Amino acid sequence: MISSLLASIALDDPLPKSPERTDFWMPLDASTFASDIDGLYYYLFWISVVSSVLIYGAMFYFVVKYRAKSREANEVGDETSHHNTALEITWSVIPLFFCIGIFVAGFKGYVDLRTPPKNAFEIHVQGQKWKWLFTYPNGFVSSELHVPVDEDVRVIIQSVDVLHSLFIPAFRTKMDAVPGRYTDLWFHTTREGEFPIFCAEYCGTSHSDMLAKAVVHPPGGYENWLKEKEDELNNLPPVELGAKMYSEQGCSTCHSIDGSTKIGPSWKGLWGSTRAFADGSAGKADENYITESINAPAAKLVQGYAPAMPTYQGKLNDKQITGIIEYIKSLK
Repeated sequence: MISSLLASIALDDPLPKSPERTDFWMPLDASTFASDIDGLYYYLFWISVVSSVLIYGAMFYFVVKYRAKSREANEVGDETSHHNTALEITWSVIPLFFCIGIFVAGFKGYVDLRTPPKNAFEIHVQGQKWKWLFTYPNGFVSSELHVPVDEDVRVIIQSVDVLHSLFIPAFRTKMDAVPGRYTDLWFHTTREGEFPIFCAEYCGTSHSDMLAKAVVHPPGGYENWLKEKEDELNNLPPVELGAKMYSEQGCSTCHSIDGSTKIGPSWKGLWGSTRAFADGSAGKADENYITESINAPAAKLVQGYAPAMPTYQGKLNDKQITGIIEYIKSLK
């Protein structure tokens, strides 16, 4: 009753910012997988609780009943233990039925998780140090996962550098992003709102900052959001577009705009400066250099910096790259 009330309250708010938890143990459930996974968890939990109570109760009873009451009673006595075949069969067979039930439920859940529907809505996600980038069917790229409510969604995952893991607790689903191959996960959303996304595989110094959010839109809201974002990007002045790309594309993780030291060179004062490269050559930071650094970052590696930046070739269009160039020009 309480869970139903909480669910109805959550559904009344089209996009709640901070969803309430449905119980003490679990985050808010927002996919069709949640009830089965949570049910199996609680099944295992209560079996463990009951078994522990029975075992510790029996131990306490025997400790009290057969405790030594004197030194003489503590001496080694005659052997009194006997083999009991029926008892051994009983405590072996009964747990077997529980194990079979756990296996069947777990295997069914695994098959469901790994078998996306044929007509599922597809979104591509790229993991990189230290950012998630989601690419939508029309080519729009965002640092947030946006999906329609009550739809089957398949997320196709890849990594451009090291091992990451896309984890969405509210959807009860997780999958590794493996360099050099594609992986995938799927879910069917059941409620609207915003839900956190984490990287669940240690991937370097800023692993704990590799955060994003999944936004589940009401009917028609996803399409409106996508069109609004497209129009917003098309109408932004170049400098503002560049600032937006800096924030959303993960540039801020490695490049500062105030001159401070990060994994990559700072963008402050970059424009027009002479860059000394690791191969001993040098060059001026102009439009061609910045474009090449975005599309082929290892081509001209600045001295003192490791080749940690992934390529953005094919992920940013010419207008977005121009925006970044204009934004760098403004950071004098």
